[in-house]
Amino acid sequence: MTETNKFIDVRHLKQYFPIKGGVFQSTVGYVKAVDDISFTINKGEVMGLVGESGCGKSTTGRTMLKLINPTEGEMLYEGVDIFKLSNAELKKYRTKMQIVFQDPYSSLNPRLPIYDIIGEAMLEHGIVSNREEMMQKVFELMDKCGLFPEQAGRYPHQFSGGQRQRICIARALALNPEFIVCDEAVSALDVSIQSQIINLLKDLQESMGLTYLFISHDLSVVKFISDSVAVMYLGEIVEMGTKEQIFNHYLHPYTEALLSAAPSFDPRKRQNSKRIILQGDLPSPSNPPTGCRFHTRCPLANEKCKKESPKPIEVEPGHMVKCHCIGVLSE
Repeated sequence: MTETNKFIDVRHLKQYFPIKGGVFQSTVGYVKAVDDISFTINKGEVMGLVGESGCGKSTTGRTMLKLINPTEGEMLYEGVDIFKLSNAELKKYRTKMQIVFQDPYSSLNPRLPIYDIIGEAMLEHGIVSNREEMMQKVFELMDKCGLFPEQAGRYPHQFSGGQRQRICIARALALNPEFIVCDEAVSALDVSIQSQIINLLKDLQESMGLTYLFISHDLSVVKFISDSVAVMYLGEIVEMGTKEQIFNHYLHPYTEALLSAAPSFDPRKRQNSKRIILQGDLPSPSNPPTGCRFHTRCPLANEKCKKESPKPIEVEPGHMVKCHCIGVLSE
C-alpha cells in the first residue's frame, strides 16, 4: 500500500493507564491496554477489529479519536497527525470523525429530546445556521436511519434498544463525517435487530462513502461487513489481513480458536467443525506474560514462545502474523 492510499494510518499506538498505590498514591505500575499496534484503513473500506473482552479494542477506537489522550504513537488522518493538533485545530476534525458507542442508552442524554441530541452538534460546528434549518436536517437524518419525524420530540427512554442505536447513528452522521468508529455497535441488541442495524450501516457506508473501524467480538458480523480484519489479544494485534485471508487462511492459533467458537447455521459445518476451548483466563494487561503473550493459553506453545516475543511477519501481501508457530496449523 502506497502512502497516498492510506486514509487512516495508526503507527505504534500505545495506551497505558497508571496504577496508583501507597499512602501518597504514587504510580506503581501500568495497565498496558494497547501496546504498540499499527494498521491502516483505505478510504471507503471497513476494517474489523476483533478479540476477547478486555483485549483493548474499545480503548483503541477511543484513543484514535483522541477521546483519551494516547501514551505514545501517531494517528494520521489523510497524513495529519491527530494527536499533535491543538484543541482548536482538533475541533475542525471532529466533524470528520465520529463514534457509535456500544450502549445506546447510556450514550444518549436522558434530559434532551431526540431533535436536540441529533442536532446540537450541527449548531455548535456551524453546519446549520438556525434551529429551523437544524430541524429540517434532523428530520432528513431520522428518515435515513429508519426513524419517523414525529418521534423527534420524544426522549431516549421512550425508544427501544434498536431505535436508540438508530438515534446514535443519526447523531454520528449529523456532521457529515468521513470516518466512523463503530464500538460494539450491535452487541447490546437482539439478533433480529442486529441484522437491521448492520444492514443500515452497510447501506450508509456504500451510499455516503464512509470508512469504518468496526469493533466487535461477533465474527459472523465482522465477516459480513468488513473488507479487512485485525485480531487483537492482550493489547497487541496478533494477525491482520483481508477478510478472505483471515477467515480462509488464518495462521495464528488464537485466530483459529476464535473462529472455532463462532456459531454456524450450517448443520454440516457444525458437525465437521472442531471446537477449540482455550484453557485459563485472559492474563492481566498490567502484568502481561513474557515472550509471546498468548503462550499461557496456546496448545502449540514451546520454550521459545515463553522467552522470546515474536515479531510481525508478512506471510503474503497484506497478511501479517505475530507468532512463533507459523505453519504449524497448516501442516
